[in-house]
Amino acid sequence: MNKSLFKKITGNQMFIPLVALLLLAVINLIVDPGFFKVSMNTNNAGNPVLSGYLITILDYGSELAILAMGMTLVTAASGGQDISVGATIAIAGSAMLRVLCGTNPRPEAIQAPIIVAFLVACLVGMLCGAFNGALVSIFKIQPMIATLVLFTAGRSIAAWINVNKLPIVPDPKFAYFGGFIPGIPVPTTVFIVLVCIIVVALVLKFTNLGLYTQAVGINEKSARLNGINPTFIKFLSFVILGLCVAVAALIKVSRLSTINYSVIAKDIEMDAILAVALGGNALSGGKFNMWASVLGAYVIQFLTTTLYKFNVQSDALAAYKAVVVILLVFFSAPKVREYLSAFARRFSSKSKQRESKGEA
Repeated sequence: MNKSLFKKITGNQMFIPLVALLLLAVINLIVDPGFFKVSMNTNNAGNPVLSGYLITILDYGSELAILAMGMTLVTAASGGQDISVGATIAIAGSAMLRVLCGTNPRPEAIQAPIIVAFLVACLVGMLCGAFNGALVSIFKIQPMIATLVLFTAGRSIAAWINVNKLPIVPDPKFAYFGGFIPGIPVPTTVFIVLVCIIVVALVLKFTNLGLYTQAVGINEKSARLNGINPTFIKFLSFVILGLCVAVAALIKVSRLSTINYSVIAKDIEMDAILAVALGGNALSGGKFNMWASVLGAYVIQFLTTTLYKFNVQSDALAAYKAVVVILLVFFSAPKVREYLSAFARRFSSKSKQRESKGEA
C-alpha cells in the first residue's frame, strides 16, 4: 500500500513542480525569512497596495502563466515550441499603442477606447499565430524553424508600426492592467490570469480541444483515421497562443504605458517553454497537463525572483535556468527513469526483508 501510494504521488505530473516550489521556499526560508513578508504600502498614485517578493512572484508569474497555457497547446499538438513569443508581444503591443496614440507619439488624450486597442492587439497576435501555424501545419516546417522568422524580424516589424517612435499613453487608466486598480491592493494581473484560467478550463471541459490536441500530438496518422484534422488542430493551437500573447502584451505595455522594442518581453519565450517542461509535459508533444504548466510558470518566476534577491546579474539568469533545463532533461530521460524505478524497487524489497527479519 505504501509502495503504491509513493508511486502514485511521485507519478503525479504536479509532483516535480511542487517539489521545486517547496525546495525554493525552504532555501529562501533558511537564507532570509523576510522573503515571505508581505506589507501594505502606497504606490506613486497614493493608493494602498500589497508589496513583497511573494506579490512580485504573483504579479510577474501571472503573465508567464498566460503564455504557458498557450505554449502547452502548441507543444502538445505540434511536438515543437514557438520561439517568437517575445517578438510577437512587441508587435501586438506596438499595434496597441498605434491605435491608442495615433500618429502622435505624445498625444494629450488617447485616440481610441482601450478595449478597441486591445481587440486590435488580439487580432494582430492571432494573425502572427496564424502565420506560424500555417508554416507548421500546412507547409510542414519544424515549429522552431518556422517561428524563427518572426523571432528574427518581429521586433523590427514592431518598430516599423510606430515609425521607430516610442509612443506614451497619456491615460492613467491604461496603467491599471499592468499595475493596480485604485482601491484594490492586489495586482490586476492576478485577476487577468484567473479569467484566462477559467476560460481555458471551460474550453477544455466543454469542447474536445484537449482530446484532439493530445491525439494529434501522440499519433497524427491515427488521429486523421479517427476523423480529426491534424492540420486544423495545429493551426488552431498557434492561433490560441497568439491570443495569449496579446493578453501578455496588454500587461507588458501597460506597466510603463510605452514600449521598448528591443527589450520588451526579451527571452520570455524561453521561460514559457521551461514552464511547460517543468510541468512534466513532454516537449515532443502528446499528453499534457495545463495546470502543471501554470504551476511551472510560477515556479520559474519564483526562481527568477530568488536569483534577483541573491544579486545575480540579469545577464547570468539564463545560465542558472539552463541548469534547470539540464536537470529536467536528465530526469525525464527514459534510461534515468528506469534506473530510478529499479533503485526504488530494490530499496523497497530490502526494507521488506528487514521488516520480516525484525518480526521473526
